[in-house]
Amino acid sequence: MEEWRFLHTGKGPPALNMAIDEAIMLAHAQGLVPPTVRFYGWDPPTLSIGYFQRVEKEVDIQRLRQRGLGFVRRPTGGRAVLHDQELTYSVVVAEHHPLMPPSVVESYRVISNGLVEGFRRLGLAARMVPLNGQRKPTAIGSAACFDSPSWYELVVEGKKIAGSAQWRQKGVLLQHGSILQELDVDLLLEVLRFPSEAARAAMRATLLEKAVPIHWLRPPVSWAEMVEAFVAGFEQGLGIRLVEGELTAEEKRLAEQLARRYASDEWNFRR
Repeated sequence: MEEWRFLHTGKGPPALNMAIDEAIMLAHAQGLVPPTVRFYGWDPPTLSIGYFQRVEKEVDIQRLRQRGLGFVRRPTGGRAVLHDQELTYSVVVAEHHPLMPPSVVESYRVISNGLVEGFRRLGLAARMVPLNGQRKPTAIGSAACFDSPSWYELVVEGKKIAGSAQWRQKGVLLQHGSILQELDVDLLLEVLRFPSEAARAAMRATLLEKAVPIHWLRPPVSWAEMVEAFVAGFEQGLGIRLVEGELTAEEKRLAEQLARRYASDEWNFRR
């Protein structure tokens, strides 16, 4: 059974969280570290947006700052996510690793196997949304991630429970995503822009109908219990053994350097 590295880096600021993911990716591309699964959280709670989103159109920055939330643009695509009461995961592995199918869609499926097994260990019957040839349509005016499931994302009782995004460079893929403990729908919608209050209300109804955090389905689960469940889930789902490790000195150096970019207005407000 192949051994991958497991990192549990705790809660960190938004720029550093994104920088560490990219640093691991670059180190793996150079052959300096093995395939890696990382779990982490956010301090302060943070709104992250997808690489292609337009801040001035979709985010109310003044309201976000009034609420004391962090903000960062991810290197991956997708839509806005409020990172608060959740476990965030990332997987870094070579595109041509024997476990990874060549297509982006099928690699989502393989990684989602680990998530499915993790949810099962928490007593939740998660399943993957099957490939249907295209993404499901998004509600008009939505900048939020959890309004509809897409290829091979995770649902419980028909509602989205985890959202993921993927990025590839230098022959390596990075997939990261949110595993929700709780979801503050009102706070999320408060810091996003909508063409009208009617559109905001419609999105609130959509999110309540289509998204579900763990604590809406079962008694509260601790951070430690989630980590334990998803470590076992990734091992079972991918057929690997996770060995706990630490960031290398080179990864820490790269992360410190990259964090300056992720904290800059040039990066975060580029569109």
